[in-house]
Amino acid sequence: MQRFLSSWFRRKPVSLLVEEMNEGERLHRRLGPLSLVSLGVGATIGTGLYVSTGIVARELAGPSIMLSFMVAAIGCGFAALCYSELASMVPVAGSAYTYSYATLGELVAWIIGWDLILEYAIGSCFVANGWSTYFDAMLRNIFNVHLDPRLLHAPWDFDITTNSFTLKYVTLADGAQALAWFNLPAILITAAITVVLVIGIRESAGFNGAMVILNVGVVLTLLGAGAAYVDPENWKPFLHEETGWRGVGYGAARIFIAYIGFDSISTHAEEARNPQKDMPIGIMGALVVCTVLYVATAAVLTGMIPYGDINPAAPLANALQAKGLTFAGTLVTLGILAGMTSSLLVGNLCQPRVLLAMARDGLLPMKFFGAVHPRFKTPWKSTLLVGFVVALGGALAPLEFLADLVSIGTLFAFVVVSASVWVLRITDPDIPRPFRAPWIPFVSTMGILVNGGLMFWLGKDNWIRLLAWLVVGLVIYIGYSRRHSALGKARAEQAAETAVG
Repeated sequence: MQRFLSSWFRRKPVSLLVEEMNEGERLHRRLGPLSLVSLGVGATIGTGLYVSTGIVARELAGPSIMLSFMVAAIGCGFAALCYSELASMVPVAGSAYTYSYATLGELVAWIIGWDLILEYAIGSCFVANGWSTYFDAMLRNIFNVHLDPRLLHAPWDFDITTNSFTLKYVTLADGAQALAWFNLPAILITAAITVVLVIGIRESAGFNGAMVILNVGVVLTLLGAGAAYVDPENWKPFLHEETGWRGVGYGAARIFIAYIGFDSISTHAEEARNPQKDMPIGIMGALVVCTVLYVATAAVLTGMIPYGDINPAAPLANALQAKGLTFAGTLVTLGILAGMTSSLLVGNLCQPRVLLAMARDGLLPMKFFGAVHPRFKTPWKSTLLVGFVVALGGALAPLEFLADLVSIGTLFAFVVVSASVWVLRITDPDIPRPFRAPWIPFVSTMGILVNGGLMFWLGKDNWIRLLAWLVVGLVIYIGYSRRHSALGKARAEQAAETAVG
């Protein structure tokens, strides 16, 4: 029984992970602390703020969405401290997958890696889908260009209050109703981002930095312009009339997609110039910046107009235009497009690096997922595959359905990372820790409880979808990954040599 368990939960020692950093074809270390903070902010301030805020405020939380953001930030803060310790200890690609391999064993690592595939792929689909809405608004408001509405939506809708699907019908120019076809702008922006990502990390980080500067500038403009129109009466009642305090919990769980960026920073540990110092700065810095902007934006949005009147598709731009701030609304639309472009770039940047880490361990085919471009030093084959999947999902899947899948996947990853720090403190107490998360095991325990608790607010349907995805992953692990595991082969060779000797 012990041998059986050890084969399924074999751990990859941290010393081996560190040793591997100096072997084989590695990624370029070109990212400093500012670039890492920028990547985190770029991944975080995107569709989660510009679209999910409107949906959650209108349907679930009302003005108390400000509390929802704070609750989500608390759970994220505990996990961020744990991420910081692990990322400084093990500065290689792979994020929560790599940390799980070193602490909880191969099976758990595969499960979390498979979960990260869901988290990043579906998250990018969500961003690409939301990007299309603001792109259409920009064309109409600035250039007076009207796209065929059948090319702007997935062919079905998803109701977050009933967890049900319906066919999506749109109104054509002549007033007729027609079934939507697919989301064309989502395909086009994904294709453009994929090209940038294949070229290289320096170019990707530079492009992202420019987008983040514009994005944060627009958020500050929104806060400045909208604050003058805040009416405190719109915050009454503070709780949603239908959901009450339950809406705060529901809102925190459903808005958690807005915090996916902190996991994305850790996937770039192998490309950080000084990961022991820069990774904690990047993770904690991005958390602080984004939480302040989130709460402030939610306060201004719900203070400008009653939460029942919020437009769920483009809440911020429509709120400004409703107050006659047409120019500000147009400016915000451009900045939102920049922010969502940055978010999509970082999401599609992270996914191939998780696949790369899994391929290096033999759990995925190395020739494809582990292929690093000889000139650009990027995982180019998996980047192209991720681009194709994201384009397909962004074109055909409804936005609200995607949001819940990303939230539950992100929360699951945060729970595992929180547990990993505690386990590693017990099993490998002597490993050098350039950054030590304070108050362990309290921080780890709270990370598990808060983020695990938020998972239950997402309802049984999302749990069923997550479990179904993990079952598919388990079949792949048993059928391919377990037999091709590099660690498993090394252990088998050692056992054979011992037997011969």
